[in-house]
Amino acid sequence: MATIRFKALEELFTRQALKIDLPANKTSEYYGVNVFDKRKMKEYLSNEAYNNVIDSIEQGGRIDRKIADQVSTGIKAWAIDKGVSHYTHWFQPLNGATAEKHDAFFEPFDNSSVIESFDGSKLVQQEPDASSFPSGGLRNTFEARGYTAWDPSSPVFIIEKTLCIPTIFVSYTGEALDYKTPLLKSLAVIDKAAADVCNYFDKNVTKVNVALGWEQEYFLVDEALYNARPDLILTGRTLMGHASAKDQQLEDHYFGAIPLRVSAFMRDFEIEAYKLGIPVKTRHNEVAPNQFECAPIYEEANLAVDHNQLVMDVMKRVARKHKFKVLFHEKPYKGINGSGKHNNWSLYTNTNVNLFSPGKNPKTNLQFLTFIVNTIKAVYDYSDLLRASIVSYSNENRLGGNEAPPSIISAFLGSSINNMLDEIVAKVTNKKMKPDEKTELKLNVGKIPQILLDNTDRNRTSPFAFTGNRFEFRAVGSSANCSSPMTFLNLTVANQLKLFKKDVDSLINKGVKKDEAIFQILKKYIIESKNIRFEGNGYSKDWIDEAKKRGLSNITDTVEALEAFISDETKKLCDKNNLFTSKELEARFDIRIETYTKQVQIEARVLGDLAINHIIPTAYKYQNILIENIKGLKDVLTENEAKQATKTQLDTVKNISNHITMINVKVNEMVEARKKANKIDDMRKKAKEYSRNVKPYLEEIRNHIDKLEFIVDNEMWPLPKYRELLFTR
Repeated sequence: MATIRFKALEELFTRQALKIDLPANKTSEYYGVNVFDKRKMKEYLSNEAYNNVIDSIEQGGRIDRKIADQVSTGIKAWAIDKGVSHYTHWFQPLNGATAEKHDAFFEPFDNSSVIESFDGSKLVQQEPDASSFPSGGLRNTFEARGYTAWDPSSPVFIIEKTLCIPTIFVSYTGEALDYKTPLLKSLAVIDKAAADVCNYFDKNVTKVNVALGWEQEYFLVDEALYNARPDLILTGRTLMGHASAKDQQLEDHYFGAIPLRVSAFMRDFEIEAYKLGIPVKTRHNEVAPNQFECAPIYEEANLAVDHNQLVMDVMKRVARKHKFKVLFHEKPYKGINGSGKHNNWSLYTNTNVNLFSPGKNPKTNLQFLTFIVNTIKAVYDYSDLLRASIVSYSNENRLGGNEAPPSIISAFLGSSINNMLDEIVAKVTNKKMKPDEKTELKLNVGKIPQILLDNTDRNRTSPFAFTGNRFEFRAVGSSANCSSPMTFLNLTVANQLKLFKKDVDSLINKGVKKDEAIFQILKKYIIESKNIRFEGNGYSKDWIDEAKKRGLSNITDTVEALEAFISDETKKLCDKNNLFTSKELEARFDIRIETYTKQVQIEARVLGDLAINHIIPTAYKYQNILIENIKGLKDVLTENEAKQATKTQLDTVKNISNHITMINVKVNEMVEARKKANKIDDMRKKAKEYSRNVKPYLEEIRNHIDKLEFIVDNEMWPLPKYRELLFTR
C-alpha cells in the first residue's frame, strides 16, 4: 500500500514538474541579469568609480570612501530598478552555512515620509552580532561586536528582492571568523610566490591567479519520503535502513537517462544559477541511484567558492518547488557511493598561461615541470594539514568507501610524468652538467606535449590527482566549503615555491647557470617527495601496507586528523606567511572538534529516540501478531501439527526478542556513555570520548534495527525504506 501511494505521488509531481514555465530566451540573453557585473558597472558608475573598482578587483587596490559613495549610489540605482527593497552583507561564517542580515533601503525623511538610502558606509562595512557564530573562543558570549567588510572581487548580486554584498567577517579585534578572509590571504600569498618563480621563465608575468572548478555531487529524495524520516531531517543521513535488493550493483544509473522530474528540477535551478552568473555547464546521473552531479566552467577561486555556496542554496530553494529535498551529506545511505566535491585546481598567469599545461618548447615545459614538482613536494611535506582541511564527521563516513579516496594522502601523476621525473633524477648529477647532458635533458623536456597527448587518465582512488592541466583534490566532501582545502593548498604550494626560489637563487649566486640550478633543485625535490607518488589502486590493502612502509600517515579518525591544524609545523607555516595566528588556528581546531562532538551527540539522540519510540514498539506489535497466530494454530491443530506449523513463527518471535533486547541494552549503554562524555569540560578530550566510546554504538544499534526491518511486516514498518528513498523519481 505504501509503495503504491508513493508511486502515485511520484507521477503527480512529475506531471507538475513538466508544467514549469521556463524562459523562452537563449541562456545568453538572461545570463547574469541578477549580477552587478562589469557591463552594469559601466552603465551605472562614473568612469572614476568604474576604474577604481576594476583596479581593486584585478590588482587588489583599495577603494576610498569617496569612491565607495559613488559605487553605492550606482548599485542602489540598479537594485531599485530591479525591484529590490532590502540589502544584506552576505558572508560565510565557520558554521559551514552562509549568513545574511537584511536591512531595508529606506530611511526616515521627516515625520511623514521616507527615502531610499544606501551610502558608501553601508556598502563597505556592517556590524552583525558575532556572539552567536562559532568563534572557537576568540569572542566571549558577551562580546557581540563583529564586522563584515565588502569584498569587491566578488560581484554584488540579487536573490529575489534582496541585494547581496559578498563580504569577509572578522571579530572586533581583527581575527577572521569566516572562510573567505583566509582564502583571500592565501590567494595573495600564492600570487606573489608563483609570479616570482615565473619570472625565471617569463619576465612579463606580474600576476598569478588560482582557478577552481568544483564538481558538486548530491542526492535527491522525494519530499514526502524525507519528511517521514526523522533521521534525514535532523542529521542529513539515514541512521538505519536495510540495503535495497538492488542499488548500484548493475552500474546502470551512472550517466544514464535523467528522469523527467529530475531534469525539470535541474533545468529550473540552472536558470536561477545563470541569472546569478554561475556558469553551470555539466549535469549527469552519478553512480548511486538518485545521485547526481553538476559542475561549472572554471573560475577564479574566490568567485568559484562564492558560486558553489550560492549553488547549494539555490538548489535547496528550487528543490522545494519540485517536491524534492537535496542531500549534500557525504554519506546519506549506507553501502552505496557517498558524495564528494572534487576541487580542480590550477594556476594561470596574466599572460594567459596555465602553469600546469605543457608548452611548445623546453623553456615553457621546464616551467611546467617546476610547478608540478613543487606542488607534489608541498603535498608531501604538508599531507597531514591537507587532510585536516577536508576531514569532518560526515566526510569520515565517506573516505575510503566506494568512489571516495582513502585517508592516505597520495598524488597521482600518470606514467608519462612519472617517467619524466625519474629521468630528471637519472640524468641530473650533483656536479655541473656536461653540455651534451644538458642538451639531451632539454630535448626530452621539450617532448612533453607529445608525451601528454593521450595521458589524461584519471585515478579515482587518488586524493590528489594530476588530470592533464590541473590537479584534482578528490577528497573534499560534498557539504564542505571549498575555501578550507583551497586556502591550505594555496598556502602550502606558495610556501614551497618560496623555498624553491631561495634554493635556486642560492645556486645561481654560487655561479651555477639558471637552468642547471633549476634542474638541480628539481632533482632534489623529486627524490625527497617520491614516496607521495602512487599510481595504483588506493583501495587495496597492499597500498595501505606500502604507504606505511613509505612513512605516509593513514589517519581515519577526524579528531586525530584535525590536530594537524595546531601542530608547531602548521603554526610556523601560517605565521611565516601571515595567514593565521596561532590563536586563529587553535580557534578553528576547537570549532571543528566541537562541531564533530555535537554531530555525534545529535545522531546518538536521534537514533536512541527512533529505536525506543518507533522501532521497538513496531517490533512488539508484529511480535504480538505472531504470538496470536501461534496460539490460534494450537487451538485448531493437533499438538504434533501445531508444533510443526509454529516452528518458524516461534523462531521469528525469539529472533525479534533478541534484537529488541540488544537494542535496549545498547541504547542504554550509549546514553550512559554520552552522559560520561558530557561531564568532560575539555572540548578536545570530550571529542575523543565521543569518537571512541559513543560513536561505535551507532553502528551496533543500527545493525539490530536493520535486521528487524528485514523481519517485520513491510506494511507495519514506520519509516520509508531504501528501495523507496533511492528509486523514487
